[in-house]
Amino acid sequence: MLTIFAIPKPFRGHIAVTQRNAIRSWTLLRPACEVILMGNEEGTAEIAEEFGLRHVPEVARNKFGTPLVSDLFQKAQHLSRRNFFCYVNSDIVLMSDFTQAVQRVIDQKSRFLFVGHRWNLDLDEALEFEANWEAKLRDRVKKDGKLAYAFSIDYFVFPRDLLGEIPPFAIGRPRWDNWMLYRARSLRMPLIDATPVMMAVHQNHDYAHHPQGKDGVSHGDEAVINEKLAGGLVYWFTLDDANYLLTPEKLRRKFDRAHFFRECEKLRALYPWPPLTWIEKAVITSRPFRSRFGLSLGSFLRGWNKIAHSYKQQP
Repeated sequence: MLTIFAIPKPFRGHIAVTQRNAIRSWTLLRPACEVILMGNEEGTAEIAEEFGLRHVPEVARNKFGTPLVSDLFQKAQHLSRRNFFCYVNSDIVLMSDFTQAVQRVIDQKSRFLFVGHRWNLDLDEALEFEANWEAKLRDRVKKDGKLAYAFSIDYFVFPRDLLGEIPPFAIGRPRWDNWMLYRARSLRMPLIDATPVMMAVHQNHDYAHHPQGKDGVSHGDEAVINEKLAGGLVYWFTLDDANYLLTPEKLRRKFDRAHFFRECEKLRALYPWPPLTWIEKAVITSRPFRSRFGLSLGSFLRGWNKIAHSYKQQP
């Protein structure tokens, strides 16, 4: 069904526990997923051998020695014969609802980028993967976890060869994940937020793997380079820019705020009366009503366009 690929940090201290938890959870997914661990960091080869996973030690790196996103995605698609791929950070625990959600999307769409919010949780100990481990973890997340902001993007599911050429971003540094969301929207493919139907658990950790800690990761030289490669604020998309939402009932289009305001600007230029700010507010506040009666944003705008045009033609 799916090839999962990741590049773990060195297996030292607490991060060794969180990564082992995450990788073990991937091996338990059903239908079974192919898992590829990349890089030659301390402990990666050993855990790949222990769990019977594919290990790719050599990856392209920048001048700082950090692996490149472009090479990871290229190698995974070259090495696997499967048609769907998932890059995931090595501290993310995935459960059975993940593969169920992915299968629902595959059944409906041939082109997509599948993403979602993560749940942050303090988890210091090794998980016991007994029969009811998922239920126990879900209860713990509901009690003590916190849903992360829209800028926290930790996994991407996509079909083979869909994203095209990726700039040489440094993995584990900011903005490459935001650019990926922009890339999906620029290619006019569904950007699907699966948060309502799956729980991805991020195990909170420190930043001891970087010499300057969290500040070095977020604001160091590599972060600056990534920001330049991403092209500036206009390309820093977040999960709020997803144009589809996977709910328990169906895959549905989300209200596309950016598209709506672009259309409003066009109408404002053509028909200055009545004040479009009033119309904007009316559309936003009427969402529950429009959803109930199947009125899409497009149908509303087309209807308003006809009304405003008729008004303009009056003597």
